[in-house]
This record gives sequence, C-alpha cells and structure tokens, in this order.
Amino acid sequence: MLRFILSFLGGIFTLVTLGLLMVALTVGAVFWMYGRDLPSHESLAQYTPPTISRIYSAEGRIIDEFAQERRLFTPAEEIPDLVKQAFISAEDKNFYSHQGFDARSIAVAAYEAVASRGQDVRGASTITQQVMKNFLLGGERQAERKIKEIILATRLEQTLTKDKILELYLNEIFLGQNSYGVTAAAQTYFNKTLSELEPHEAAALASMPKAPSDYHPVRQKDRLLARRAFVLREMHENGYLTQAEYQLEQAMPLRSVQNGDFESYRTALPPRDYFTDEIRRQLSETFGEDEFFSGGMVVRATIDPEMQEIAANSLRRQLEEYDRGLGEWRGTGETLPADSLDSEQGWRDALAAVSVARDITLDGTWYPAVVLGVEDQTLRVGIEGVQETEAEPFVVPRNDIQWMRGSFFDNFEPGDVVHVRRMTTGDDGTGDFIRWTLRQVPEVQGGFMAMDVNTGRVIAMQGGFSYQHSVFNRATQAQRQPGSSFKPFVYASALDSGYTPATIVIDAPIEINTPQGLWRPRNATNTFYGPTPLRTGIEQSRNLMTIRLAEEVGMDVVADYAERFGVYDRMSRFLANSLGSEETTLYKMVAAYAMFANGGERVEPTLVDRIQDRFGTTVYRHDKRDCIECEDPAIPGTESPRIVTNRERVMNAVTAYQLTSMMNGVVERGTAARTVNLPVPVAGKTGTTNDSKDVWFVGFTNSVVAGCYIGYDTPRNLGRGASGGGFCGPVFQRFMSEAIEKYGGGRFAIPDECMFLKIDRFTGARLSDDATGDHVVAECFREGEEPMFGITFDGGFAMGANLPLVEEVGRRQGSEVTTSSGRTGVVGPKADFGTMSSGGLY
Repeated sequence: MLRFILSFLGGIFTLVTLGLLMVALTVGAVFWMYGRDLPSHESLAQYTPPTISRIYSAEGRIIDEFAQERRLFTPAEEIPDLVKQAFISAEDKNFYSHQGFDARSIAVAAYEAVASRGQDVRGASTITQQVMKNFLLGGERQAERKIKEIILATRLEQTLTKDKILELYLNEIFLGQNSYGVTAAAQTYFNKTLSELEPHEAAALASMPKAPSDYHPVRQKDRLLARRAFVLREMHENGYLTQAEYQLEQAMPLRSVQNGDFESYRTALPPRDYFTDEIRRQLSETFGEDEFFSGGMVVRATIDPEMQEIAANSLRRQLEEYDRGLGEWRGTGETLPADSLDSEQGWRDALAAVSVARDITLDGTWYPAVVLGVEDQTLRVGIEGVQETEAEPFVVPRNDIQWMRGSFFDNFEPGDVVHVRRMTTGDDGTGDFIRWTLRQVPEVQGGFMAMDVNTGRVIAMQGGFSYQHSVFNRATQAQRQPGSSFKPFVYASALDSGYTPATIVIDAPIEINTPQGLWRPRNATNTFYGPTPLRTGIEQSRNLMTIRLAEEVGMDVVADYAERFGVYDRMSRFLANSLGSEETTLYKMVAAYAMFANGGERVEPTLVDRIQDRFGTTVYRHDKRDCIECEDPAIPGTESPRIVTNRERVMNAVTAYQLTSMMNGVVERGTAARTVNLPVPVAGKTGTTNDSKDVWFVGFTNSVVAGCYIGYDTPRNLGRGASGGGFCGPVFQRFMSEAIEKYGGGRFAIPDECMFLKIDRFTGARLSDDATGDHVVAECFREGEEPMFGITFDGGFAMGANLPLVEEVGRRQGSEVTTSSGRTGVVGPKADFGTMSSGGLY
C-alpha cells in the first residue's frame, strides 16, 4: 500500500514537473519567438520627443509658439515628486519595485476577465510597458502585442534608470486638449507650472491618460471627480499624502481653464501676426518643417513690439483712409442664420463661430458685431465680448455712415456680420465714449517693413491690414513692380562709373524699338526739361533722364548693381527695367536701401537674432561681428568694447554718400517733400508704376530704414492722383516720427575721401565757395579726381526733327560754365521744373 502511494505521488510529481517544464518550455519558446526582430529599445536612451518651438521678443517675452503636438519637455529632475507620485499611484504603484512588468496585476486582470466572461477587461500594464507601447508598439489589444510589450519592458529596465523611464512617460503621454506631456497639460488645464500644482490638480492630470476625452473637466466633470478621488486615495494609501492632506484635497472643487476658473495661457500670447508667421516660413525652409514644429527651438526675434504696433497702425490708417474715400461698403461677407438672432445667447454663440478678423486695434479694438435691426435713424447691433449698457448702447447712428454711397437700407440686413469700434474723445480709443462706429477691412492692401541699417535686424513688419483677414505677407511674398523706387540703383551704377551729382543728362523725348512695337517713354508730367543735373533727375524722378543714363552706363552694369544689392536674383537686361518694371519684394528693397544708409556695406536682413535648440545650444547667431575687447577686464567703465565689422563692401563709400545726399533732396524738395518732414536728415525715394497700380516709398535715417508699398492684390488703378509720396509718405512719416524718438538719428557719415564744391543745382555749374541761395548745393566729389563740368550726356539716343522738344531746345540759349581746370563750356539752359511728380513707368 505504501509502495502504491509512493508510486502514485511519484507519478503525480513527475507529471507536474514535466507539465511545468513543458509550460516553461512553451513560455520560453513563445518569448523567444516573439523576442526576435523587435524594435531596438536602446534607441529610447537617445530619444528626444517632439516639443514646442517658441519665439521670444528681444525683451524675452513669449510672442508665439508653433507645434504639431503641444509638448514642453521637462527633465526628470525638474518634475516635482508630487507629480510623479500622482501618476505612479494612478498607473503603476509598484513602479519602483518591479522589473518591467507586474505579474500579480496581470494575474488579477486575467482572473477578472475570465470571471466576468470578458465583460470586465482592464489593463495591467506598468508604466514601463506603456512606454514601450507608446514608443515602439501599437496600441491595439492583442496577446501578441502584450507579449512583445513585456519582453521590451524587461529589456528597457536593464538599460535605463527608473527616473529616465518615468521622464519618457511623463513627457510623451497625451492628456487631451492637444496637450502632450504633463508640463503642457498643467498649462492647458490650470495655466500653472508643474511646481505650482496642488495635489488635487496633479491627481486630476493623472486621471486622464486612460482616455482624456472621457474625463473632460466640464463635459465629464462627475467622471473626472470620481477618478480624481481614486487617485488621491491611492496617493494616501501609498504614503504620499497624510490623512489631513488627503481629506483636504478630496474636498477641493474641480477648477480648470476650460470652466473659466483660470485665465488661459493663450491670453498672455499676442495674436499671431505677419512677423512671427514669416519667422515660421523662413525657419521651416531652413531647418525643415518637421524640425521647426517639433524641435523645441528657442527663437529670439528681432521684433520691437512697440514699433511693430506703430507700424501696423501707420499702414492701417492709410489703407482705411483710402478705402473710406471710395465710399464703397462691402462688410465682411458673413451672415448669421436668422434663427440665431432671436436671443442674445443665440447670436453670441453664432457670432463666436464666424471667422472674421479679431486682431485689429486701429484707434481702439475692432469688435465683430451682428446687425440685429435696421431702423430709421440707427443700426441696432450685437457686439462680441461686450455687454450693452445705457452709457454705450448697441446702436450706430445714421450719420456715422454718411461716407458710404447708396441707401442706408440697401447696405444692411439683419444678420450681417460687421466690425465696430468705440469712437471716443481720445485718438487711440481712450477717453469718453461718443458712439459705436462701423468699420470695414479695406480691399486695398499693402506692406511695411523697418530695419536697423547697420545690423539688418528687422524691428517691424506688417504684411497687410490684418493677419487674421489675410495671412499673405505683402512685405515678403508679394512680387510687385518697384517703379521709380528702383531708380537709385541706376544712379548708383552711374556714380560708380565716374558720373557726379552735377553731371548733365538730357531730359528729352526718346523712341525705342521693342518687339512689342515703338516705345515712347515719358515723364509723369508729360513735360521735357532739357539738359538737367543728375541730382535734379532723381529729386524730381525724371524717367527720360533715367533711361538715357541707363543706356549710357549700360543695362548690364545696372543689372549687376541690382543683383549685387539683392533686389533681384537675375535681372533681365531690358531698358524698361531701369524704371522698375521688373517685380521684386518690399523686403528686398528695404534691405538694399540699408546699404545706401550705412555707407555701402552689405547687410543681410534678419527677423531672428539667435536660435537655440532644446538643450540650449546656439545653432544660429545673426551678428557675427568680432568683439575684440569684450573679455578684457581692463576696459575703463566709461568706454565700450571695440566691435570690428567684417561686412563686405558692395559700393564705394563716396558713391553711397553722394546717392544719400541726392535722395535727401527727394525728401527736402522733391517728390516726397509734401508728406515727409522729420527733425533729422532723411533720404528716400518714391515710386509709382504705370496707371498708379503700385505706389512705394523707401527711406532712411542714419539708423533705421523703412519702406512702404500699397496696391490691390490683383493690380488695378488706385485712382487719379495716387502716388508714392502721397500714399506711402504719410505711413513712413508716422512710423519714423516714433522711431527717431527711440532709435535716434543724425547726420549721415561723410567719407574722408569727399571733396565738397558748391554747385548750381539747376544747371550743374560750378559756383564760388561763398555762393549762397536756394540754388546752391554743396556736392561731394571724389578727392583727387578732377570734376568735369560742361559735359552733356544724351545716352546715345538721337532726337529726331519730328520730336517737339528739338525746336524748343534749339531756341533756348545755353549757359557758359567754368570747369575745374579753368576752361569754359556751354550747357543747356536752366531747367523748367513744372509740377512735381512721383515718376513711374511712363
């Protein structure tokens, strides 16, 4: 009997042993089979998650951010213990003790699944397993994936520390509201940093990894409160909270940004504008879009926020003034459904969903509004974000729209979406309320840009009336004809070729055979002025003089200058292009003019001072000048370190000063004299194209260069009298008045090689050193070179007898002038100026 029992027990033992061995072999075989060809877990040691790229102003204030996944990476050592404890309690309380998977939790989950016949299936993944699932495996519920997950989790535990694994998890998980990682989520839900979170807030975040949409703090408030209570209880049981802390935190209300308890982090960000979007466009081209949107770049922009606002409103004011002068009402083109007008909440909800510009601050904030009723003498409106009061009733009086053509009742219908702003006693929207006034985004558009002439730092850029209305940046993307604002490059090539501001060029009719037929260019005034000095030619924007000069110098030379200054990559050698008929951008024109202002040295425009990667390493720095003494402790406190420029010279310094002096005449007595009047020396050039389709002004002081362009996106005539001086001059004047206050301004630097002689600016004749009067100008000539007077250039064009000027010029008497060598010569009579014009492609 005993032998039988022993034999039976031996058989059982053998069977169990063999069974266990078979199970072990089976499990081993399964793990071996699934363990082959798995993704490399070692790559996670070098993993860098996609993070937000942020743009900061020069003062260090965040002005924009870009991301595909809104994630702010935080190293493990900077994540507070409270946050770690909340997530460990919610997801994996044995995290610090297991080796990658929790066998007990897996067994319990399996038992519950079997006992409930598949109705109660819950996860038993550890945080390490979740890292494997999120990074290397899919999220589907399959036994195969689970086995691979356990294998990789075990391997990862042998490769990385617990804190590194937790760092990966807490920075990778999706927590709803486009927030990835705990840092971004804390900002999204509570507008707090991780260190500012309270235990109940950390518990709320730890409640979300399972299914963020199921725990929305407003729509699923009760469900989130229940899950938060569970996490807090686990934190207490795990020893992370005392009994008193646990009870206090359990009783705390659920507050969130989404419920309106906290201000959203977005309120600290200004609305996206043309400046930061252009940075996005340029850096996406340079580094690649994926790298920019996910590389965690820290970008220090060159923008001056104060001057950016001034630039935006300077351009907006001119565009609105022109638009209202046309008297056409277009509105926004948006209309709310009739049934939404029955209640205040109805129209407010419908209006909030309409896509219209909300970033306009001209003379105060422009608010979207809806027409609720068209009454006899008033327009009754509902205004977004504003509550009606007796002091500010929601009505627009009939006399506010007297500038519009057409009937009061024809222009408006209930449901129309419009813009309104407060009209107040103050010019900037401050002061006592007068009434609500209707506004509209102009159809005409334009661009404005300003930059430092020495460093190339762009301090302001406005690419249109409103970024939210149209994201197309007309400062950098619009290809337009620069018109007469291109002429300085023709004159620069001539000055470098031996001409002087006193050189005489014939202003007379020209006939040019082209493939399209005979071209007869003319001046804007339809007048011919005869022999005229170069200075007068640029001051009065004489087209015929410019064409003759370009022909004399050669279009190859002119084009080479335009390309050297970056106006064009490859300029066509057509003579008409000397009048600015080939398209370019405002961005390129302003940058080119900066080289006139700084004495002829190359300067590259930039919107970015410095870029750092996610680790703080500088990967780009714009200013590459050498600071020779920056680290010398012996420098006296009254002196600054010496900075040595290494910029390339693109034109002779004397030429740059001569051209600057001539363009100073454009502002003082030429085509910009009526609209530009500043307390420091200013130089610039107007531009108006054929049929006044594009108007320009680009000008500069010795510190800042700024340019303006105005025109319709689909080019068409701006109307009779439109000119660069009349339209863009006021924009420049408003901006530069403030820029001079901030950045200063003074006399343009005079090269040592300049030799000054007094010249008659009407005839180009040499005058005595004591000559005075309006006709006298002190011109800079190159030292050591003998100025030649009395020589007249006609560009090689013959003047046929059928051209009206020939007889007229023949009747005039020339003037005898004395050259610098003492000889005498005859030049044409005093020029007859006629009416000032902006010039153009005539």
